[in-house]
Amino acid sequence: MTEPRTLTAEERHARARAIDALSGASTQAVLTIDLDALAHNWRLLSKNCSKAECGAVVKADAYGVGIEFAVPALARAGCRTFFVAHVSEGIRVRERLGTTGARIFVLNGLLPDPLIAPLMLQHRLTPVIGSIPEWRFWRDAEGTRNTKIALHIDLGMNRLGVPADDLAALAGDARLLENLSLIIGHFISSEAKDDPLNARQIAAFATARATFPHVSASLANSSGIFLADSPHHDLVRPGYALYGGNPTPDAPNPMRHVATLEAPIIQVREVGVGATAGYNARWTAQRPSRLATIGIGYADGLPRSAMAIDTKPVGGEAIVGGVRCSFAGRVSMDLTVLDATDAPPDAVRPGAVARLLGADITVDDLAARAGTIGYEILTSLGRRYQRVYIGG
Repeated sequence: MTEPRTLTAEERHARARAIDALSGASTQAVLTIDLDALAHNWRLLSKNCSKAECGAVVKADAYGVGIEFAVPALARAGCRTFFVAHVSEGIRVRERLGTTGARIFVLNGLLPDPLIAPLMLQHRLTPVIGSIPEWRFWRDAEGTRNTKIALHIDLGMNRLGVPADDLAALAGDARLLENLSLIIGHFISSEAKDDPLNARQIAAFATARATFPHVSASLANSSGIFLADSPHHDLVRPGYALYGGNPTPDAPNPMRHVATLEAPIIQVREVGVGATAGYNARWTAQRPSRLATIGIGYADGLPRSAMAIDTKPVGGEAIVGGVRCSFAGRVSMDLTVLDATDAPPDAVRPGAVARLLGADITVDDLAARAGTIGYEILTSLGRRYQRVYIGG
């Protein structure tokens, strides 16, 4: 894994102010977003793309870290092409980028709403067309004659995209060829480098691209960039890796962590053997224990499935005084209990801080202990956090 960068004195001071606030009246968790790490990750991915352009997927509020901060940081790093899921997200991105020549593609296709085309034209958003009816709707909308579109080819996910059987009809449409600027596909299992689906999808996309031989193409996502046999084509579309997720799950993570999540200890208590913690008394102390309750719960995006109970003792963890402390019991709406017995006593006190995400506990680590994926961890980062942006 790439070593975390050293914070500047100003950044350390900003974080210290936020953490100090926790030892006052606030019981909120603090989410620190490192915009320099985000920019570093984009540059690293760009270097791994040979001659292809490196875009950025910033849907879902830039994977939870905040569109309004992430997009300018990526643009300053050199990114010129952005992908969102919805028109509303595209508008937010355009507001950050202003009149620059940056491209913004809207991935989730089009519904036949007469207000959509004017909005997209006003904010210079490019639709990603996923069916023949979508294309006809865009073609017939007022003002779209000289606009650019992208075409999504379904490579077997059966989710969105034009089926292979429909490509011949579109290839004969002169108006579509006039407007078409990009064709895209989507990997199903690129994080599993040995999955035979990858080779089949690469071949299917090559066939589809031959139908539109002079149009730019994009297939690789974060993990797809690192596949040994994956062509990068003209444009790659990383998302997860930008925000610190590991695009190579069977190897060390080459990305820097972007999100650091810390929560204050609100209350501490000593309990004896047999004492229980949390709803339904599902965790039982096997030894005299020191329990620390921290101000974060599933309403903040901490997965309830990260619980540690008697029948599932491996759950989420937090760092207290340099020691990993397991969750104790079920995650509540606003609170989580830690078994802080092994942490230094002077670090287990009201107002002290427990770290749930960072260089030592990554989004992939927390996801594995919650039985989910890091994508869900990131995109669930709550709005109640006190957010601190550093770098950039």
